[in-house]
Amino acid sequence: MPNMFFFVFRTLFITIMTIGMMASLTEFRFGPRKLLLILGGYSVWVSASSLVLLWIGGELLLLRLFYLTISVPATVLTYLAANDTPAQAVFNYMTQIMLSVLAASGIRMLTDSLGLSGLVNILLMGIFYSAIIYLEWRFLRRPFRMLIQVLPARWGVLTLIPCVFCVYLIFVSSWPGSYLENTAQRVYIYTAVIPLTFVYIAIFKSLLTQYRIQTERQSAALLTVQIAALKEKVQKVNEVEEEVRIQRHDLRHQLQAVTELVAQGAKDTALEFLNAAQKRLDEQKVRRWCAPVVLDAVFSSYFGQAQKAGIRVNAKISMAGAPPVDEGELAIVVANALENAIHACMELPAGQREIRCKMVSTPGLMLEISNPCTGDLAFDGNGLPVTQRANHGLGVQSISAFCRKTGAVYRFNLIDGWFHLMLVL
Repeated sequence: MPNMFFFVFRTLFITIMTIGMMASLTEFRFGPRKLLLILGGYSVWVSASSLVLLWIGGELLLLRLFYLTISVPATVLTYLAANDTPAQAVFNYMTQIMLSVLAASGIRMLTDSLGLSGLVNILLMGIFYSAIIYLEWRFLRRPFRMLIQVLPARWGVLTLIPCVFCVYLIFVSSWPGSYLENTAQRVYIYTAVIPLTFVYIAIFKSLLTQYRIQTERQSAALLTVQIAALKEKVQKVNEVEEEVRIQRHDLRHQLQAVTELVAQGAKDTALEFLNAAQKRLDEQKVRRWCAPVVLDAVFSSYFGQAQKAGIRVNAKISMAGAPPVDEGELAIVVANALENAIHACMELPAGQREIRCKMVSTPGLMLEISNPCTGDLAFDGNGLPVTQRANHGLGVQSISAFCRKTGAVYRFNLIDGWFHLMLVL
């Protein structure tokens, strides 16, 4: 019986550590208290089910069935508490379970072959799992979360790889008997690590290539928007200049007409004539939002798009000189934020659509863009809004990359139904 309880403890220890590996790359939607309650309930299930299986069929039965009694429930519970899609969740969790199975079995073989105690086995596993959790959190979490944001819909087929390998490892390690008692089974298990390594290298190379393609497409699209905005601005300036040239040409005739009206004593008619001329001139004025040309073009373009879509624009822009960072990069940030705000407003009834934009350059650069938002919005560990929509989320990642590069501070939040972006440099 004491040996059985030790097996249960080791199983629970491996399970908790494996969940720690899964969590190192996961963004959760629940708070720490709720997550601890879920983990506590799951731990009770793992201990009870493992004890029953050990009582009925010993360690071999537990080895054959732990995938169904432990791994699958862990995957389901972690997915329910996370912000990932099913395909992303399965790929992450099954990969972690597969790595855990290989590590636990390898450490078990090492300690058994050297005649070391069970406590040494637990100690070695604790060192290994702690190192893996730290390394994944430190070096893999950010790129993995970024890949999930940029490639939200390309994980379906990839999930088959860890699932198939997990099933293979569990079958080979427990049929016809335990891998601890059969050299051939151990050879089959660890020989599979070689193709598995190459497969995962190919997977991540493919994902990184797709990520670069997506970011290049985004940069090209934003550059196109920037050029289009500048062209639109230049065209408007040219049109107004042509109108002003015509007005100047007609000014001589207008002055003659006013002089004649005054000479005839028709002062009211002369004033109406002048007021009409003044109104026509005012209509031809170009609205300049700020001095930097590229930023002014982006503001004009997106504010124009918003107004055409029936979105009220409340803007206060105060930037007389050049920004303290590259104007083109800052313009891309503004374009991303305004585009996201326009898309969010288009999901609302016409009477609720509004964008508020403030930008000042002194004493430091500060940008704030707000828009009403429907429903709840989740945020990841870096404070970035999370989306599950395909081809969405690139703009937020671009803003985050700009802030990391320039040292700017950003903040996204949702307050009283309004989504706010604030950026301070």
